[in-house]
Amino acid sequence: MKYIVWDLETDHSATDWCSILEIGCILLDSNFKEEQRFQARCRLPDDRVPTATALCINRTNVDLLTKSNLSHYQLLNQIEKLFKFWSSGQPTTFLAYSGINFDSEVIRKEFFKSLKDPYIENTNGNQRHDALNVVRAAFALDEKILNSELNPKGNISMKLESLARLNGFDAKDSHSALVDTENTCNVLGLIKDKQPDLWNDYLKTASKQTVENIMKSENFFTVTEYFYGRSRLFLTAPLHPKNFNHPVYKWAQVIDLRFDCEKLFALSYGELKAEMRKSPKFLRTVRSNKAPIILDPSYAMKVDPYNKLDPDLLRKRAELIKNNEKFANDICNILQENAEEKMQTDTQEDPEPEETIYRGFASSKDKFLFTKWHEAEWKDKLALLDKFEDKRYAYFGSRILYNEAPDILPKDMYKQIRRKIAERILSSNKEKWNTVNDFYVDCDNLREDDNKMFSFNTKDEKLKFLDGINDYVMNLELKYQDA
Repeated sequence: MKYIVWDLETDHSATDWCSILEIGCILLDSNFKEEQRFQARCRLPDDRVPTATALCINRTNVDLLTKSNLSHYQLLNQIEKLFKFWSSGQPTTFLAYSGINFDSEVIRKEFFKSLKDPYIENTNGNQRHDALNVVRAAFALDEKILNSELNPKGNISMKLESLARLNGFDAKDSHSALVDTENTCNVLGLIKDKQPDLWNDYLKTASKQTVENIMKSENFFTVTEYFYGRSRLFLTAPLHPKNFNHPVYKWAQVIDLRFDCEKLFALSYGELKAEMRKSPKFLRTVRSNKAPIILDPSYAMKVDPYNKLDPDLLRKRAELIKNNEKFANDICNILQENAEEKMQTDTQEDPEPEETIYRGFASSKDKFLFTKWHEAEWKDKLALLDKFEDKRYAYFGSRILYNEAPDILPKDMYKQIRRKIAERILSSNKEKWNTVNDFYVDCDNLREDDNKMFSFNTKDEKLKFLDGINDYVMNLELKYQDA
């Protein structure tokens, strides 16, 4: 097994709408020793508006936004090529800090919008995991596993910068993609050294299939969860093997063994539905595709409240739950009803193309066209747009052409794309993407907030930085005002 540890810096926190500005990644061998590293930055396409906060966090000034030798499209091509090359020959685990919810989502959506296979991390024998999940599990088992500090709420801080700094690593340039990647390697390396017997257990659930196999084969196990600022252990049993997944979201459903399952079995359908709304919850979710940490049951059996219960009773409850097909069916039917109710109340607004990655895979024909499109000359790329079966890809391709080779676009097409961009970024409404007005509000708030200094040494330094990125957005606004 090889490892690719990586980190992104972006212009926004919303994964549907952000753009990659920088990537840092390190290739490690099976012993977690470095083999290669890579770092690159790109220019921000001028069809989108960054957030002032994001640029302050990662210290991306106007020169970095505009003068990199790589365009956004070129950077994505390099990332794809590198990931494929590094992961060739043997299975590879991709690891990023809080990567499942952010970095992985960003790369998927950026590849989707760039006519590439979005699932590069977990296809062709590869798998993805989350370094933060590993850290949280390690602390759940041993709160002194690493030097740490308490956050303002009195809980152990899981911030990468904090853990790196307190354990002797250089964190002064945190939120630089390569520095954050180095510190992810450093922190994980310490955990691997201090809990060697658990390392493979932490990573075994990188595959969704492995999680589902556990649900089918094991009677009970420990799952780790993180909420209200703390890592917690739960002793759980899966539902019947025929029906253990959520009917809509496909996440595994497990029962907390502190609850008397026989009392749950005795409830009517309506009573069970009401019970599922109560807190604490007897039903817990194991998000199979988000690298959950699943461990031997002995770990949870050592902690309260499970250590106060007879082990034989816990084993009996687990067996009863796993063998009760009717109970599993009732739970899944209730979950189905709840999901349908939620869908009815959710907005019926049509999504933008950028928000539709999970609304259908590319056809075989379109996948073939991806390769052909990327290999073609710019003028030939234009002619290929009409050949895509899925019109989302024609739309994304036209946006790439607008940013990379606008001169080859027909005038009407160029004006149409430009007008669409102007409508978005100059909108005065509250939008899902960042608008020029959103930027100005964010920028003004940061000017006034002396508590938000990020890594700036002085207020004057921060104000100078904000003035620079404000000028950048003002020029962007002027460019599109006559569209």
